[in-house]
Amino acid sequence: MNLKEEILNLKEEKNALIVAHLYQCDEIQEIADIVGDSYFLSKKAMESNKELIIFCGVKFMAESAKILSPNKKILIPSNTTTCPMADMALVNRLEVLKDKHPNAKVVSYINSNLDIKALSDVCVTSSSAINILNNIDSDEIIFLPDRNLGGYLAEQLPNKKFTLYPGFCPTHERIEKNEIMELKDKYPKYPILVHPECNKEVRDLADYIGSTSELINYSASSTADGFIVVTEEGVFYEMKLKSPNKTFIPTKTGMICPNMKKISLNNLYNCLKNEEFEIHIDEELRVRAHKALENMHLLSV
Repeated sequence: MNLKEEILNLKEEKNALIVAHLYQCDEIQEIADIVGDSYFLSKKAMESNKELIIFCGVKFMAESAKILSPNKKILIPSNTTTCPMADMALVNRLEVLKDKHPNAKVVSYINSNLDIKALSDVCVTSSSAINILNNIDSDEIIFLPDRNLGGYLAEQLPNKKFTLYPGFCPTHERIEKNEIMELKDKYPKYPILVHPECNKEVRDLADYIGSTSELINYSASSTADGFIVVTEEGVFYEMKLKSPNKTFIPTKTGMICPNMKKISLNNLYNCLKNEEFEIHIDEELRVRAHKALENMHLLSV
């Protein structure tokens, strides 16, 4: 029996649900029950009748699942999968910003840790942010942790005054304008698809800017037969699955999140077998963070 079969047998035996983020390795996405963006997976875990959830992603994602499903057992196959961008947002620095801007609403990207969500008025995803920000009853916004996504939102919403926390995603931040220009010269007919976590110079070259799922859906529905894709390379698995006859060009500077790639089939097997690396969170922080997630639903209509 191979490792995949053993994982599937264990999953059935323990009545578990395996969810995987779109940046995971191909073999993890292939074996997962549900693949998607981080908050989508947390909602699916909550809606499932399974009480044991294996979350293949980085820690803040598994925390979000636990915020929504406090009575479920949430496991993560590797306990070293932190998110560098989420870890840049520090409570004491956010409190300083709140003191400086007492009338501002704190809006945190879903890619943030529990303690930051607990101090936020509302959380947003990259796809829901504009709608939510339009519905917030304040013209002043403190946005964290990603300055690039925050800058993109500020461009779309000139009526709002943004204070941006200086965090960023190292995987998206390292891509520079010149590299995209070279690809554009080489593949002039291919639309450029860019995640808003990229810097402004790169975003300005994009034919389409969107969340991970939005980029995948755009490539599937577009009549173009090829794309220059400027986001984490895990998305290529789903893009090729939905559009096997299309061409997807990565950046020469590899866009690979090392923490997302820490989870292997062996990690997943051990996690299921031993039920290790359970997510535990402080209940007071969970309740406060849940309010920010609840507001995300209320303000997105």
